[in-house]
Amino acid sequence: MATATSTRNIKETVFEWEGRDRNGKQVRGEMRAVGENQVQASLRRQGVLPTKIKKRKMRAGKSIKPKDIAIFTRQLATMMKAGVPLLQAFDIVGRGNANPSVAKLLNDIRGDVETGTSLSAAFRKFPKYFDNLYCNLVEAGEAAGILEELLDRLATYMEKTEAIKSKIKSALMYPTSVVVVAFVVVAIIMIFVIPAFKSVFSSFGADLPAPTLIVMAISEFFVAYWWLIFGVIGGGIYFFLQAWKRNEKVQRVMDRLLLRLPIFGTLIDKSCIARWTRTLATMFAAGVPLVEALDSVGGASGNSVYADATTKIQQEVSTGTSLTSAMTNANLFPSMVLQMTAIGEESGSIDHMLGKAADFYESEVDDMVAGLSSLMEPIIIVFLGVIIGGIVVSMYLPIFKLGQVV
Repeated sequence: MATATSTRNIKETVFEWEGRDRNGKQVRGEMRAVGENQVQASLRRQGVLPTKIKKRKMRAGKSIKPKDIAIFTRQLATMMKAGVPLLQAFDIVGRGNANPSVAKLLNDIRGDVETGTSLSAAFRKFPKYFDNLYCNLVEAGEAAGILEELLDRLATYMEKTEAIKSKIKSALMYPTSVVVVAFVVVAIIMIFVIPAFKSVFSSFGADLPAPTLIVMAISEFFVAYWWLIFGVIGGGIYFFLQAWKRNEKVQRVMDRLLLRLPIFGTLIDKSCIARWTRTLATMFAAGVPLVEALDSVGGASGNSVYADATTKIQQEVSTGTSLTSAMTNANLFPSMVLQMTAIGEESGSIDHMLGKAADFYESEVDDMVAGLSSLMEPIIIVFLGVIIGGIVVSMYLPIFKLGQVV
C-alpha cells in the first residue's frame, strides 16, 4: 500500500522525443514519464529507436479563467461523444490549448485519472477551478454512465452563464471607462491648461468672475496635490475592491446595494434569476436530488442575497414544503418564475420549466443590455458636455469681459 502511494506521488514530466520506427521512418511525439529511462524503455517496447529525448519547456501561462474551463468542458464533451477515450481526450485538449497553465492543469488531472482516481475526485483536488456544482454533475454522470451527456449539459450551462456575465460587464464597463477618461482629461486640463490661462488673466487688472475663480482654485489644488489626489483615488478604489472581494460583510452590503441601483439593479436582478433557474434546471435534469441541488444553486447566482434566500428555501424544502411555496416565502422571485415552477412541480418537469424561465430571463438581459447601450450614449454626452463645457465657459468669461476693462 505504501509503495502504491509513493508511486502516485512521484512527479511526472512531459518529454519530447524523436526516433525511428521499425521501418526506419522518422517519428516524434510527447510522453509523460518520471525520467528519460522510462521514456526509452516505453519507446523500445513500441518498436521505436529513440534518437533524441528532452524535457518539454513549460512557458509561463496566463491565469485560468472560467471561460477556459467552459471551453475545456465543451471540447471534452465533444470528444467523448465522438468515442475518444477519456485519457486520450485529455491529451488532445491539453496539447491544443494555447494557455500553458490550462495545459498543466489538464496534465495533472489526467495523471490522477490514470492512476485510478475517478474524474470527479480528480476535479475536486482543484476547487479553485471546479466548484461543487461542476464536481457533483460529473460525479452524477459517472455513477449513471452518462458522463458525456452531462458534460455536454455542463458545457452549455457554463457557456450561458459566462455569456450573461460578459453582457453585465460590458454594460457596466462603458460608463465606467467614460468616467475614468473624463477624470483624466479634467486632471490634465487642471494641471497644464488652466495655469496658462491664469498667467494671462493676471494682466487684466480686473476682478475675475466667480466660476473662473472656482476653476482656478481647483486647478491650484490639482497642481499642488496631484500626487495625493491620484494616490487617494487609486488606493481607495484598490482597497475597496479588495475588501469587496475578501470581506463577507462588505460583499453582502454591496450585493444588496447593487440590486437597489436604478436601471442597473434591475439588470443585475434579472441576471441573478437567470443564473439561479439555469443552475437548478441543470442540476435537476442530471438527477441530483432537489435538496442536494440547492447546495450549489445559491453560490452560482453570484449574489449573497440570493444565496441567503436559497439556504432558507433548502431548509423549508427539506422539511416537506414545496419548492414553489419556499420560493414564494423568499420574496425575491417574480410571479412568472413562481408560476412556471408550480406547473413544473405538478407535471413532474421542473427542470424543463425552470430551463424555459432561464431562457426568458437571459433574453431579457440581452434586451436590457442593448437598450442600456443606446440609453447611456446621450447621458454620457451630456455628462461630458457639462463638465468640459463648464470648464471652458468659466475660463472664457474673463475674455468676454475684456471690453469692459479696456
